[in-house]
Amino acid sequence: MGRIVVVGSLNMDLVVRVDRMPAPGETIRGHDFHTIPGGKGANQAAAISQLGGQVAMVGHVGDDAFGPQLVGNLQARGVDTRYVSAVAGVATGTALIMVDSQGENSIVIAPGANALVSPQDIDACDDLLRQAEYLVLQCEIPLETVSYAIRRAAQHGVRVVLNPDPARDLPRELLRGVHYLVPNESEAESLCGRKVYDADTARQAARQLHAQGVPVVIITLGSQGALVLTDDETFQMPAPQVRVVDTTAAGDAFVGGLVVSLSRGLSLREAVRYAVCAGAVAVTRFGAQTSLPAHAEVQSLCDG
Repeated sequence: MGRIVVVGSLNMDLVVRVDRMPAPGETIRGHDFHTIPGGKGANQAAAISQLGGQVAMVGHVGDDAFGPQLVGNLQARGVDTRYVSAVAGVATGTALIMVDSQGENSIVIAPGANALVSPQDIDACDDLLRQAEYLVLQCEIPLETVSYAIRRAAQHGVRVVLNPDPARDLPRELLRGVHYLVPNESEAESLCGRKVYDADTARQAARQLHAQGVPVVIITLGSQGALVLTDDETFQMPAPQVRVVDTTAAGDAFVGGLVVSLSRGLSLREAVRYAVCAGAVAVTRFGAQTSLPAHAEVQSLCDG
């Protein structure tokens, strides 16, 4: 199995359960409150490690109490954190999350130290990147840094997996350096300017993204699974039916499952099947990194 590098965000998630989402200007009563390690970069690194991958995390935390907690949590999950550093005088990234009775969530992110991940940080981990097989990126750090990391990966022959979350416009030059683009419905809609809500609309969006130079486009569709488009094939991978508790980090579990499977040498179809099952296990539990599955759980669902 090849080494995987994740460059991205580390957040402390401040989570409250609600019966329903409040309307603008409305105050509602919540239920239990939790602080849970999160951040898309850290979530995906943790998912990769728990599924058996060899992974290193690159990013920043602040010099507050949350920083050591996030780093220690990743270390406990087997992630190499030598390239996660604390920035003096800056807060650690935080996410304010409401989870309703249907398991759907609403999230607001305060980036904190994540906004300071720079091209210089990519240069500082160049030796690590040279040894990698896959580089995994998201968009919770500056886009300039994402673009620079993609260019450096190309110089070293490293395959790039980009989860474009939060949704934003991405330059065509950036997309041409991505090997696997993994948006959800809303992110694909933002990238393409068209509604994405089922396999047919996802297929149209995937064609549009593929035409911009991305070899493999994988659009995750929640309970409908995932739509995959490449030069050679297009297929939809259905999702197992599970009881949804909380959808937070389901996409991160999917990305983790995908990258680990590809690094093991599985075919794309097998890798997407495993990734869909990883996401399905994650939605049956509460929280971000607290919901991430182990390999045996995912394999059991795939085999079932």
